[in-house]
Amino acid sequence: MDSIVYLVPAFGIVGLLYTAWKFSWVSKQDAGNDTMKELSGYIADGAIAFLKAEWKILAYFAIPTAILLAWLGNQEGPGFHSSPLIAVAFLIGAIFSATAGYIGMIVATKANVRTAEAARTSLAKALSVSFTGGSVMGMGVAGLAILGLGGLFITFYQIFAQGHALTSNEMKTAIEVLAGFSLGAESIALFARVGGGIYTKAADVGADLVGKVEAGIPEDDVRNPATIADNVGDNVGDVAGMGADLFGSYVATILATMVLGQEIEVSDNYGGFSPVLLPMLIAGVGLLASLVSTFFVRIKDETSSVQNALNTGNYLSIAITFVTSYFLVKNILPETLVLRGFSFTAMDVFYSIIVGLVVGTLMSIITEYYTAMGKRPVDSIVQKSGTGHATNIIGGLAVGMESTVLPILVLAAGIYFSYFFAGIYGVSIAAAGMMATTAMQLAIDAFGPIADNAGGIAEMSQLPAEVRERTDNLDAVGNTTAATGKGFAIASAALTSLALFAAFVGISGITQIDIYKADVLAGLFVGGMIPFIFSALCISAVGKAAMEMVNEVRRQFREIPGIMEYKAKPEYEKCVAISTEASIRQMMLPGAIALSVPVIVGFIMGPEVLGGLLAGVTVSGVLMGIFQSNAGGAWDNAKKSFEKGVLIDGVTYKKGSEPHKAAVTGDTVGDPFKDTSGPSMNILIKLMSIVSLVIAPYIAKTDGKVSHVEKAPIVMKVVAKK
Repeated sequence: MDSIVYLVPAFGIVGLLYTAWKFSWVSKQDAGNDTMKELSGYIADGAIAFLKAEWKILAYFAIPTAILLAWLGNQEGPGFHSSPLIAVAFLIGAIFSATAGYIGMIVATKANVRTAEAARTSLAKALSVSFTGGSVMGMGVAGLAILGLGGLFITFYQIFAQGHALTSNEMKTAIEVLAGFSLGAESIALFARVGGGIYTKAADVGADLVGKVEAGIPEDDVRNPATIADNVGDNVGDVAGMGADLFGSYVATILATMVLGQEIEVSDNYGGFSPVLLPMLIAGVGLLASLVSTFFVRIKDETSSVQNALNTGNYLSIAITFVTSYFLVKNILPETLVLRGFSFTAMDVFYSIIVGLVVGTLMSIITEYYTAMGKRPVDSIVQKSGTGHATNIIGGLAVGMESTVLPILVLAAGIYFSYFFAGIYGVSIAAAGMMATTAMQLAIDAFGPIADNAGGIAEMSQLPAEVRERTDNLDAVGNTTAATGKGFAIASAALTSLALFAAFVGISGITQIDIYKADVLAGLFVGGMIPFIFSALCISAVGKAAMEMVNEVRRQFREIPGIMEYKAKPEYEKCVAISTEASIRQMMLPGAIALSVPVIVGFIMGPEVLGGLLAGVTVSGVLMGIFQSNAGGAWDNAKKSFEKGVLIDGVTYKKGSEPHKAAVTGDTVGDPFKDTSGPSMNILIKLMSIVSLVIAPYIAKTDGKVSHVEKAPIVMKVVAKK
């Protein structure tokens, strides 16, 4: 173990070296004319301004939380296996998560204008630049996650558990302290995703309602004061937010598997550490598989399918991970393993990894079907647009609800079969297998906002029509890949939350969760409610911010003469400031719910009721996440279908027609669904599970009673006792 564990941070370093290499390549590409550079500069400056404002607020959260964790880590009691160093791990996780989002945002604001310039040459060149920008983010996120997790594991092992057995209390301390890294990553991810989502959709809704609907100008017209804020939002929400999101998912999945692996007693060549090492090594080989596969994402000419090129890279990374995982399992794990009385073999673990890869693949395929142009679900919304705004909304809601059926059945089958093969460790390792190709998934996902920004810059710079046609081609595919990325994220969150839940059950000392008990059943219902109030707060925040944006855009059109004639420049910075201030202000309450509810319920009602709460929030959150993300994605591509013309009842309708206006309304409703509340669901359920895992030792049942932290504040003393 002392030698093989160093492979883990080495994998991370390889990913970061690739990131630096490709970042340099993107930076060297032609950034176009002065107008394009000026517009790109506005977008980059706005994104940086948002991140600085967000980081300032998050520092006020992170520092007190670190102090609280250090205090908890210093407590002594039966079953307590922590240390004040958990605060250090928390801060490192928070910093790495913020850095992951920053890397993605920086490269995206460089790649967008360079993609627009590349589109002057060919579609193939534009794809090369935009996907390379996405791959910088993907490899940067995966590299940071593996480097951070592997490096901290080695450090904490040497500090706390050097020379001790895997099942020793010293090793439990090392793993418990490592959980702080995941808590920091997920905490920042939640605020980044919610804040970025509010930002981007406030700007988008304001730009659409006044620019396209009222003024009748194109979506990314330079005359629209909100268009810069809209393009900034693509970066802070879909790039920086998604980067922090999947960074947190990546870390949480590996950590949950390590926590369960620590309970397995085995005889192997690695001092019994093979079940703990396996998820980190799978993540490492998955990173290498993604790295290799990026070189196969290319097209030949203007008629080639961009979607097929991206699918080639995705499926190749999955295939390489499949093969390498087999050799890892066969060479690391012993023949027989036992966890909580469930006996399974090394091959059973490999079969669980296959289940995870299959679930991830099927989730992407299903999500693509429900959100891609030309497929039945999106076409049904297009047809309903012919009879007005209301029927478009009805059609989109129906598609979103229907789209939950197949993903849930796939998830249920994945949970069943992975548990059948290797028990709860099988469920966790299946999630690790699914997340192994996170670098490629993120590369494909980040490609979309880069292409969207490129189209906006092309429109604002009044580049030739063929340039916008090429960027629109990329953007249409990007809408689908963004939706499939969200489907992948919510699927991984479901499996990860189950693994975290199993780890929580083990540490908290409960053997079952009895829903016949009134308090547990109450916790279940409260948990089911939380995703709804969380979504309501997110959507309401978008609505409030959008109202401010709409009023500002109307004011500028009214009070600044010459905007519509290109004689005066809009005050872009005021719209950027509105989105920044509104998103920072409105993201606090949803974040507070996710962080505080598990603590309150755990210390007042005990671990079993908290378990019921986690079960409720997981089931409800997964359904809400799938429904909202797919409905929003379908509405978006229904609107985009009109750009090339659609046939409704034998009549062709294009942009500017009444059915197109109905589709714009649907897209406006779907925007906060797919980019704010929907993708926040996966962070919500994981973060609540991680918070519960961290506090589990302090609310654990011992001899039938609930323990509490000695010398705790009086409120904790009162609520922790029955």
